[in-house]
Amino acid sequence: MDHLILSKPGKNTNCTIQLTGSKSESNRALILNALSGGRVKVKNLSSADDTVTLAGIVEEVKGERLKVKDGDQAILELPVINIGPAGTAMRFLTAYFAVTGTEVILTGTERMKQRPIGILVDALRSLGAEIDYVEKDGFPPLQFKSSFEQKKDKISIRGNISSQFITALLLVAPSLPKGLELTIEGELTSRPYVEMTLRMLQEAGIEHHWKDDVIKIASQEFKDSEITVEPDWSAASYWYSIAALSEKGSVILPYLKKDSLQGDSRIVSIMESFGISTEFTAVGLQLSRNGNSPKGTFFDLKDCPDLAQTVIVCSAALGHNATFTGLETLKIKETDRIAALQNELAKIGVSLNEDHENYHLDCSGLHFPDKIAISTYEDHRMAMAFAPLALKINKLEIEEPQVVGKSYPSFWEDLKKAGFEIE
Repeated sequence: MDHLILSKPGKNTNCTIQLTGSKSESNRALILNALSGGRVKVKNLSSADDTVTLAGIVEEVKGERLKVKDGDQAILELPVINIGPAGTAMRFLTAYFAVTGTEVILTGTERMKQRPIGILVDALRSLGAEIDYVEKDGFPPLQFKSSFEQKKDKISIRGNISSQFITALLLVAPSLPKGLELTIEGELTSRPYVEMTLRMLQEAGIEHHWKDDVIKIASQEFKDSEITVEPDWSAASYWYSIAALSEKGSVILPYLKKDSLQGDSRIVSIMESFGISTEFTAVGLQLSRNGNSPKGTFFDLKDCPDLAQTVIVCSAALGHNATFTGLETLKIKETDRIAALQNELAKIGVSLNEDHENYHLDCSGLHFPDKIAISTYEDHRMAMAFAPLALKINKLEIEEPQVVGKSYPSFWEDLKKAGFEIE
């Protein structure tokens, strides 16, 4: 399917939606399950494409075989693991294959080959891993050798790079013969994701010590344990946007927790600024419009960058001029998300202007055509962030709608349950 047409005949929304398990939690849990030899059990895994891909890979290393010349020696035939567009899988498997001495080549889509991974590879090499670049230095594909002998137990890594690099190292730390002492240099971006990793390690019986900028994890055994994955707060964010753009109504999202591991649960406080009240009930979360006008004008999304597209598009659709910061990592995601937002918001007369580390929304030219087409740039969050505009636009065309499978495969079916119509 190369496109779909989305519309919403009524402007009220009343529904109950059961969200899939968190992709972030699921992918961490799968690596813990693999490293523990199955001692860490996992329940309520995400149905997202990325998680399904990762689950299949850690269960059994498989794939086509590629002939690779080993120096001046004989030609080797190595299995090729293609993770497609799954960025989390690329980072986590890089660390996993490195420390387990798994001889494979790890690759992905053409966009994945453009996403830098040199910082993580350098860190793993300094620990003792043998990793070669197959094509371009600093980028996938990667070739892993079977030998791993830990050279050191102390490394440093910048805090303003992807938190997935840090998480990848922390996940494998207990399996290192000498453990790991990780120093985070400078300000830590996406801190909640690092906190999630450490709390999940605790659930698996792994102790850590975090003081100032140093995280220490000794070499230790995983304990028999069970991790139950909470529903995905990133997925919940799109329903907050739908509630904010509806005239009235309520949305119930079962089993979401007030005390969540997920940094994206911050959507609760962010959307208060857009007139959405949240109530945690016995069955989960209920959100509804409270009649208040948008009020917040400055949003720091450093700790929850995956919410950026949702919140920015929602603010634009409400005609609410606001400033956003903490968006540094958006340019190296599935697409350059800043450029993608600028291109698509222009279709409703809104500009997103860069001013050093701040981005200002200018809604002075906001208008809603009868029909527009939204490009998704092979990015699941672009499709889902713009979908709520169907509450403002009679016919909203979404190109390449299948991209939502990366994190929320049932998104379009869930929209139908809420009264949206799809052609």
